[in-house]
Amino acid sequence: MKIAIAKEIDAAEPRVAAVPDSVKKFKALGAEVAIEPGAGIKSGVLDADYQAAGATVTADAVKDADIVIKVKRPEASELANYKRGALVIAIMDPYGNDAALKSMADAGVSAFAMELMPRITRAQVMDVLSSQANLAGYRAVIEAAEAFGRAFPMMMTAAGTVPAAKVFIMGVGVAGLQAIATARRLGAVVTATDVRPAVKEQVESLGAKFVAVEDDEFKQAETAGGYAKEMSKEYQAKQAALTAEHIKKQDIVITTALIPGRPAPRLISAEMVRSMKPGSVLIDLAVERGGNVEGVKVGEVADIGGVKIVGFPNLAGRVPASASGLYARNLFSFIETLVDKSTKALAVNWDDDLVKATALTKDGAVIHPNFQPKSA
Repeated sequence: MKIAIAKEIDAAEPRVAAVPDSVKKFKALGAEVAIEPGAGIKSGVLDADYQAAGATVTADAVKDADIVIKVKRPEASELANYKRGALVIAIMDPYGNDAALKSMADAGVSAFAMELMPRITRAQVMDVLSSQANLAGYRAVIEAAEAFGRAFPMMMTAAGTVPAAKVFIMGVGVAGLQAIATARRLGAVVTATDVRPAVKEQVESLGAKFVAVEDDEFKQAETAGGYAKEMSKEYQAKQAALTAEHIKKQDIVITTALIPGRPAPRLISAEMVRSMKPGSVLIDLAVERGGNVEGVKVGEVADIGGVKIVGFPNLAGRVPASASGLYARNLFSFIETLVDKSTKALAVNWDDDLVKATALTKDGAVIHPNFQPKSA
């Protein structure tokens, strides 16, 4: 069994799919491990570090590999080098990318999307959305602190008092909770909102104040899978009014709202942005899906009347060493379930819940029910 670690061809992607520790674990599973030269440099891992862990560093790493692991979905130029029947495991971003799924099917690979891992107990250690969102939430606060023209904590000095920054977190999933914790550590006064009532207690346990219209609809606003439901227009209007008033008084707003497979919901209008004080900062974690903030630009810091809207994509990738380490653990934990411990050979159980949830393509076809080609 040969496992290959591919170097990311996207120059903007600094993460890598394996670290020396996960290479050692793959070797213990009985795998031969090969990695493309320079794959870990941007995450602070040298080729020599992989070699010391037992990997072979070679430009032909993916050739004849049984499993190819990546951070991002492979491009057509990469697929040409993979053998038919290989398992390709990455963050696939399948929604709205039908042509890319067809390319993987046509290449004859079995593609698995790590971000579709079901949220069940045995899969927690494989949950790439959580591992990467946790770091994105942390980094969002660091980016906000860098863009903000004042200190975060209250400082009482002989020269006068510096007031604490007011930080508002919109969307309290994994990223939002980490953003709350990080902003609190830096000394900010933190408030947060979410459409799911279950998170109110979590917000308050971290020392932040919860802000929401808490009516009957709010109390029912969570799917069985733990995601936020889309709210009615009436509720959205009430919540928007409350939020608009609150935002006027904030120094920093961090938005994290994403609904799988849908464009990001618009949480902050241009009018709300204009209502904020000059020097205020907005960080939009949903910029890759269209953004939560009107006026956000991918990869840029937009300045609207002195208010900065930060639209950096892939915030987890701005902490690449940590992000790669966690992602590598997610991948190893999943791959471990695909290997027969006694024979040390690949033994994919296509009826396993983890496999059924994540498998996109097999035997030349798109097999995931959510991404079946539309019939004419």
